Amino acid sequence: MRDAEILVGYDGSTDASVAVNWALEEARHSGQPVRLAYVFEWLTVAGWVGPGVAPGVWPDDTARRQVEELVRNAAADAVGAYPGLTVTGEVYDGPPALVLQERSAEAGMLVLGSRGHGGFGGLLAGSTAVSVAAHAHCPVVVVRNGAGSARTDASTGPVVVGVDGSEPSLVALGFAAERAAQRQVPLRVLHAWTPGPGGAAGLPDERAAVEQALEPWRRTFPELDVTVDLAPTSPAAILIEASRDARLVVVGSRGRGGLAGMLLGSVSQQLIQHAHCPVAVVRER
Repeated sequence: MRDAEILVGYDGSTDASVAVNWALEEARHSGQPVRLAYVFEWLTVAGWVGPGVAPGVWPDDTARRQVEELVRNAAADAVGAYPGLTVTGEVYDGPPALVLQERSAEAGMLVLGSRGHGGFGGLLAGSTAVSVAAHAHCPVVVVRNGAGSARTDASTGPVVVGVDGSEPSLVALGFAAERAAQRQVPLRVLHAWTPGPGGAAGLPDERAAVEQALEPWRRTFPELDVTVDLAPTSPAAILIEASRDARLVVVGSRGRGGLAGMLLGSVSQQLIQHAHCPVAVVRER
């Protein structure tokens, strides 16, 4: 669904604005339309939280117009900064995580900031992060404010992808190769492995398996600068360290070591919390 829109969770917070900027850069390369989605969760007790204001009374038409104006202005600002892009905004009702998961079925990508306010209070600060990344129907990119997440597009940092031979990691490899080729930056493929009784004797087989997975993408993007690194360490550790110099880290939703039935692996969860650059969690539709 390369022509499907990029859906961005937006609530007017600084973190949401960082996510919007990342999505606009992605759209500049891919040509996809961008939709800003503000999800308004009506509270049944204790009032509501509006866009950047303190908790107030039960929302009325004025509150709704406030939110619609916020989203409309953000979309207009985005079009002003990127005149060639199609950017729209929409306000939805309901629990943010659930609404975004449902809307992701028609999106090509879902982009989220690490924290928010109003309708996104606490979003991606723990269990909600796992829920959105685990249940979305499209790739989810989490853009953390600071810690390298505000890189400019001129950055030469590579796209990093973790590959362990599992089906989700192979899907992630394709996603990463496409983005590295679009941006004309290097692709760095990382594979963590556990030495067997023979120590490093199995290393050639491990490398051969990674190279075999890479072969179709080398043919598709012959100009792509690709490096492959293997390390006898934990996948999360090597990927978090690599994220320090990366523009994007890509992982599958669940790796080879995951338990049957898990929707999101521990490596993906750790990266969402600790990576130093945006993280893409990719799965098959």
